[in-house]
Amino acid sequence: MVVSMKSQKSKVKSQNSKSKFKTDLRERCYYLSLKVIKLIETIDTRRVYLSILDQLLRSATSIGANIIEAKSASSKRDFINFYQISLKSANETKYWLCLIRDGLGFNNEVVRFVMKEVDEIANIIAASLLTMKNKR
Repeated sequence: MVVSMKSQKSKVKSQNSKSKFKTDLRERCYYLSLKVIKLIETIDTRRVYLSILDQLLRSATSIGANIIEAKSASSKRDFINFYQISLKSANETKYWLCLIRDGLGFNNEVVRFVMKEVDEIANIIAASLLTMKNKR
């Protein structure tokens, strides 16, 4: 009986940590979107930059949007698909941020922070995908 109590406690703790992990990822994606919006507001909006800034906004906000969409997935395959799209959006966001940093010469603390955060989120999503696909 004592063994089953320990396994029950372990199972509850595991579920709580998974739930906290998912909430943390969603929150990080949300705050990343806000940070990107604020970054875009500070950049010169000349015509030549508008496409880059628009693409950055779309890809950065897509990361969190697809994580949220995964919550309503109709199957495990659908859930994984949303995470894959989110990872692709994270990689695309890195590309646009590199263009802003290198092409527009906008290499400040905010850009470096956002780059680091996107990289960490992409790593979390990639690790989650490996786990979901049982490839770990």
